[in-house]
Amino acid sequence: MGMKRNERTAIGIALLLLAVYLSPLYILGEDAHIRVHDNMDSNIAWYKVLARSGELFGPLNATIPQVINGLPRNAFGTEFSGIVWLHALFPSMVAYALSQTITRVFAFIGMYALLKRHFLPDEESYLIRVGASLAFALTPFWPSGMLSTLGMPMALWAFLTIRKGEATWKEWLVLVLLPFYASFVLGFFFFLAAMALLWLRDIIVQKRWNWPFFGAIALMTVIFFAIEYRLVYSLVFGEEPTSRNEFLSSRLRFLHCVRLTFKNYLFGHTHVMTVHTFVILPVLWIAFFFAWAKRSETLEKRFIFLFVLNFVLSTWYAFWFYKGWQPLKERISLLNTFNFARFHFLRPMVIYLGFALALQILWKQGIRWRRVVPAALALQLLILGGFNEEIRYRLIGTPSFKEFYAEHLFNEIKQYIGKPQSSYRVASVGLHPAIAQYNGFYTLDTYNNFYPLSYKHQFRKIIAKELDKSPVLQDYFDHWGNRVYLFSAELGKHYMFRKTSHKKIHHFDINTKVFKQMGGRYIFSSVPIMNAKEIHLRLLRTFEDSQSVWKIYVYEVE
Repeated sequence: MGMKRNERTAIGIALLLLAVYLSPLYILGEDAHIRVHDNMDSNIAWYKVLARSGELFGPLNATIPQVINGLPRNAFGTEFSGIVWLHALFPSMVAYALSQTITRVFAFIGMYALLKRHFLPDEESYLIRVGASLAFALTPFWPSGMLSTLGMPMALWAFLTIRKGEATWKEWLVLVLLPFYASFVLGFFFFLAAMALLWLRDIIVQKRWNWPFFGAIALMTVIFFAIEYRLVYSLVFGEEPTSRNEFLSSRLRFLHCVRLTFKNYLFGHTHVMTVHTFVILPVLWIAFFFAWAKRSETLEKRFIFLFVLNFVLSTWYAFWFYKGWQPLKERISLLNTFNFARFHFLRPMVIYLGFALALQILWKQGIRWRRVVPAALALQLLILGGFNEEIRYRLIGTPSFKEFYAEHLFNEIKQYIGKPQSSYRVASVGLHPAIAQYNGFYTLDTYNNFYPLSYKHQFRKIIAKELDKSPVLQDYFDHWGNRVYLFSAELGKHYMFRKTSHKKIHHFDINTKVFKQMGGRYIFSSVPIMNAKEIHLRLLRTFEDSQSVWKIYVYEVE
């Protein structure tokens, strides 16, 4: 009984640590520091724009007039997504804190259930189970992904239990509910493909058609398709070409792909940060040498499979960008518009599951190695603690939520312009358009992962001369183009010039005539434009206040 009490205590401590980890979001509120890239510069503003547009349940052909003179409704998330509802019901920062909490709590429960039921059921392994589950729950996942990667262990727990024929209603319920708080394209497509391969393996190796297991895979897939119906419609039935049709992803030479394989293997990827380099990787390698000697035993066999799979996923990720694929991608448009490199989104689960098994292998090596187990867990948790958004982003000096969106400042600008926001269009220079969007302005610029190709070509006319000056920006816009920004060759790919910056744009060559034709009236710049008069811009006023990191120069097109 003592062991069971120990395990309960360990779980209690883990949940307490998780609460401490999440506490800055609740204590600081809008003064909290959170990720900017692919978060504040995009998704958080999207949810706000969508909730305000009245098109949450809009038809398939609906558009959102606030962005690019009519961004298709389908470019924003489905109305059946939990995170969209959190942002529709609560202020952005409250919604963000709740989403982080939901995701991390279920990540912990899922990994714990998976280890206890299928991988490390022994009572004495409780410390590894709880420690590895907590570590997994603290990884710096991509916020808008929700449970797309962090929910995989819970799904695997359900699938493996169904595969064994031991399922209760709980496992089926998990498969039905998870899709409402996860994304198909940002995680579960790849997970379900892996489950389908496991089902095929069972047919080949065990000669058995496991129909309940197949039914579970089919059920979850169908639910995802139903929830993500907008995306399915756009990918399958979309007649109008989108910005994704011009993606050029396969351009790396063979040796570059090899280098990228090892970079991804060693350091991971920004959207699925695993923070595994310093503690987990050495532990995996040490365990590998012990496991290889006993590779006929179940624990070791499973560990070696995960160990190899981890490297295979990095290789697949890197070689998806190999230029040899390009002719095929040009022939089959789905290979271009859908990112199949993302099989590496399975890595957080694979790495942390492997970590737990590796610690169990070390535990079996006797008393000296047993001391390594709690030390490795404690070290990994410490490192992950340092990756807490508040610590990390405060240290590198990114703005807080309140400083970034600067609602007070932009409200002043809105009052100064004094016209209904829907009656004119704006664009931003040296700061993300998401800030203007969040504050209700109608923008010609945006950051979205798909929009009509015709708009990309139309907007390009405004920035053509600036793109000509910079091969880097030209390539960035023409072959990717998710950032439809007023690029300046002098600023490059930087969009965070604060009021403390001394940067100026000396020669800004944008076509203000086209800008005006598209409805553009004002430009919000975070740096002074020295040749404003020459390109028919008139500086109206500068705005700054103590609550914001920006100084905004408001220019009017003459």
